[in-house]
Amino acid sequence: MADYREAFVGIDVAKLKNAIAIADAGGEGEVRFFGEVDASDTSMRRVIERIATRFDRVHFCYEAGPTGYGLYRLIRSLGHECMVVAPSLIPRKLGDRLKTNRRDALGLARLLRAGELTAVWVPDEGHEAMRDLVRARAAAVETLRVLRQHVSAFMLKHGRIYPRKKGWTMRYLCWLQAHQFDHPAHQIALQEMVEAVRISKERVDRLERVIEEFIPAWSLAPIVRALQTLRGVDLVVAVTFVTEIGDVRRFESPRQLMGYLGLVPGERSTGETVRRGGITKAGNGRVRHMLVESAWTYRHAPRVGAKKLYRLEQAPPRVREIAWKAQARLTARYRMLIGRGKKTTVVCTAIARELVGFMWAVAREAHAT
Repeated sequence: MADYREAFVGIDVAKLKNAIAIADAGGEGEVRFFGEVDASDTSMRRVIERIATRFDRVHFCYEAGPTGYGLYRLIRSLGHECMVVAPSLIPRKLGDRLKTNRRDALGLARLLRAGELTAVWVPDEGHEAMRDLVRARAAAVETLRVLRQHVSAFMLKHGRIYPRKKGWTMRYLCWLQAHQFDHPAHQIALQEMVEAVRISKERVDRLERVIEEFIPAWSLAPIVRALQTLRGVDLVVAVTFVTEIGDVRRFESPRQLMGYLGLVPGERSTGETVRRGGITKAGNGRVRHMLVESAWTYRHAPRVGAKKLYRLEQAPPRVREIAWKAQARLTARYRMLIGRGKKTTVVCTAIARELVGFMWAVAREAHAT
């Protein structure tokens, strides 16, 4: 092994043990299995230093997953290159039905040497902490939605239908409390479900307040504030976009960011035949879902409300110009597409795709200032 100057190391990470394989440089270089080692930092540090002493240069990689980025930061702190690989973009043979830790590690090492792997963006520790907080809020919102659905299903099962359109207001809660059931068990079940909704709603509100408290001290706070000048982009949408996307400067064009979020049409073309279908839905689904919801606000005529006016007054002139240009263009495009008979869901997806371009421009301007 001492005769080789460069090596490529693939690591199949797991909770208890990591499988490690090494590929020598060159297309015909040997690819061998190093072994399985304990996943603790102490053991991995010892193994990495042992491998590094045998080569002049070592490249490491492992798949992104639930183990996080601790191993990446450990390898980088030791002065070596490391890539966290996007699992969904790893090339795989269609007929390959075998999957073991050993085979995965050997495959990663071989593909790393060939340059066939796609890296994910790795946030710093502060950015990762903010992202975990925002995702905790998203999980709380999903829990609240499910609990509310339980209450609605319970009332529907008993033939109790709310006479108004908008639910979960104070009027709706009073309507729930006014109902009485013949059997006490039904009454207790309803009260328990309503109480679960209340507790879950308080959790969501509490997390949102914490997010607001942490943003001013965050390095990317100026970008969050600048994005809120856009119509349909409130604090939650802005901070979710920034925490999930990270540094927008890594995208050379807005079209590249649109593709990353899966908002571009899929295509299956051959020869002179061109077939385009629905959006690819690749990439980050959290951001894509929120942007499509934000796109609904562009069905109204362009105007600046009181809250947006406050945000615009705090923004740089170039950001204000982009925000108004976005509102004027997207509201007009919404009306045009609706006039052509397009479905509202298709229209909002198209608006969300263009909104991403304006968000890319605003974020880059905020970085520049």
